[in-house]
Amino acid sequence: MEPQTLIHDPLGLIAVLLAVPAIIFTLNTTALGARVFKVVPALVFAYFVPTALSFFDIIPTSAPIYKQVKLIILPASLFLLTISVDLKSILKLGPKALLLFFSATVGVMAGGPISLWLFKDKLPPDIWKGMSALAGSWIGGGANFIAVGDAVGASETMIGMMVVVDVVIASLWTGLLMYFAGRYLEIDKKLGADNSSIETLKEKIIHFQKQVGRIGSTKDYMVILGMTFVAVWVATQLGNALPELGAVVSHGTWRVVLITTFALIISFTPLRKLEGVGASKLGTVFLYMLIGVIGAGADLAEMVKYPWLVAMGAVWMLIHMFVVLLVMKLSKAPLFFMAVGSQANIGAAASAPVVASAFHPALATVGVLLGVLGYVVGTYAALMCAALLQWVS
Repeated sequence: MEPQTLIHDPLGLIAVLLAVPAIIFTLNTTALGARVFKVVPALVFAYFVPTALSFFDIIPTSAPIYKQVKLIILPASLFLLTISVDLKSILKLGPKALLLFFSATVGVMAGGPISLWLFKDKLPPDIWKGMSALAGSWIGGGANFIAVGDAVGASETMIGMMVVVDVVIASLWTGLLMYFAGRYLEIDKKLGADNSSIETLKEKIIHFQKQVGRIGSTKDYMVILGMTFVAVWVATQLGNALPELGAVVSHGTWRVVLITTFALIISFTPLRKLEGVGASKLGTVFLYMLIGVIGAGADLAEMVKYPWLVAMGAVWMLIHMFVVLLVMKLSKAPLFFMAVGSQANIGAAASAPVVASAFHPALATVGVLLGVLGYVVGTYAALMCAALLQWVS
């Protein structure tokens, strides 16, 4: 926590995390706000307003309450957004989802060595070790980041520098993906992409919501919240008890897998109809709190301390972007597959559902599934990237 910021107590930070989206949603109901948000989606403001607040030292970039939000609110949001999911329809999305996911992996593996070759004269000789760890993060997640860093012998200082690059560059790309999400119909039309499977899934979700829609009672919300946090608690306890499988499957990975599994099971029961009283709406409230936490962590002030590292990371990400955009265009895949496939690598299961939800809240499950896949392949693909980085250095 950073006590020099204007607001740093937990209650104040929770207030900010809820007030920012409340103001944005209120402005969206005005004529001016509607015109602005038509150009730049509200989700982008929900992401970058906390970034600006942390940049101007109004709120901290890191705080214990942020960790609690990620630990509790993330699984709660995933649970509520998933209980009404139509799993059969998701499975019908087709092979292009995997094509874009693995293209994103290849983009990271190729971008690292190329960016190192371009900037190695301006970077420390052992920078390849830190970049190897970063490859673990950008293909898998935090566990892969630490595992690969340890494997190649990256120093704590080097790891810290890579965290800065990770947060700054990955946060900017996440924000850009959210912007794309707000214009996906226009982009898919220009590319001639067939997004019928995604649109069909969305329409089925909307139809289901209308079909079961009703005014909720106190009992309904008691059941929703009680069921959600019992599920989160059980998933957390079981996740902490289950063994970590190397550095690929951590306790956090188990928690995400378990909470998603619980929600998928419930989606086949009558409890799925709780969507009719606003289960996913409550999940969206939690989602926007999470977006605020992620946005606040994007400490743009750190860029000036490591200009060449950030430049290297930017080129690396640009190469990744070029690969996924090229594959998307050549395969005429929908923007959704590119955005979620990329974020499942760059941000893993923590933020891939956030990007997926920008297209529609109930699509969060697709982000979870691909994000967990990123955890699985992250260490192995990053170690192959490490060998290439060492050769270039």
